[in-house]
Amino acid sequence: MSQSEKALQETFTWARSQVFNEYNYVLAHYQAQACLEHARGTSLLDLPCGDATLTSMLAPRFRRVVGVDASGKHLELAKATLPDAEFHEALIEEFETSERFDTICMLNILEHVIDPVQVLQKAASLMSDDGILLVHVPNARAINRRLAVLMGTLTECEELSPFDIQVAGHRRSYSLETLCADVERAGLRVTATGGVFYKMLSTPQIDWFLKNGLWEEGGFGWGRVGGPQKDWKAEFCRASYELGKEHPEDCNIVYACITR
Repeated sequence: MSQSEKALQETFTWARSQVFNEYNYVLAHYQAQACLEHARGTSLLDLPCGDATLTSMLAPRFRRVVGVDASGKHLELAKATLPDAEFHEALIEEFETSERFDTICMLNILEHVIDPVQVLQKAASLMSDDGILLVHVPNARAINRRLAVLMGTLTECEELSPFDIQVAGHRRSYSLETLCADVERAGLRVTATGGVFYKMLSTPQIDWFLKNGLWEEGGFGWGRVGGPQKDWKAEFCRASYELGKEHPEDCNIVYACITR
C-alpha cells in the first residue's frame, strides 16, 4: 500500500506557491496566524509540509522545525524555501521518530488520506505531554460552496470537483461537525474550534479578484473616498479573516485544536 500510495501522491501537481498563488499565499498567511494563536512550546512538526510555504510562516516562532511530506517534488521546493529546517520524505502513517513535539500542524491533509482516524492517532502519538495538534481542513460548507449549490454548479456542498480529485488529490470533504467526529473517533479531545477566511467566491475567482479587483478609492471599488490612504486589498483580506472568526461555518478553512 505505501509504495502505491506514495506514487499516487507524486502525481498530484498542486503546490500552494504555484497554483492560484496569490489567494493561496493570503490563505496560508491567515492559516499560519490561526495556528500561532494556539501554538505551544519550542518545537514544530508540520505534517505534511508541502512546499513549506506555511512552514516558513510558522518557523520563526519555534527553535526546532521538522517537516514531513510524501512528495519528493514538494520537498525540493520546501528545502529551497526553508533550508535550515529538517525534512523527511514519508507518508505520515509511516514516519518514525523518537522525538516528541510541542506543536504539530496538520494543515489541509485529512481530506487526502486513506484513513483520517489512523492519521490523527499517528500525529497525536508524536505530541509531547503538553503538546497540541492543530488540524485544518477545507470547509465543504463555505459560503462559496453553498452559493454553488443554489446556482446548480454543485449538486451538494460535499461534492468533489474534478480539480479537487485530479489536481489536489482530495478523497473526502469536511464540515466542522464531521472533522470533530473524526477526532472523537480517534480517541482525542477537541479543546477549541474555529474558521479561517470568510470565503464568498471560488478559489480561482478570488485569486483573480485579488490580482485584478478595484482596490483604489474613487473607482466604486472597496476604497473609501476621501478617507485615509490604505492598502485596501490587505484590508479586505484582514477583514475576511476577522469576520471568519465570528462565522467559522462560512469560512474556507475550519479547524480543531486537539489534545490527548
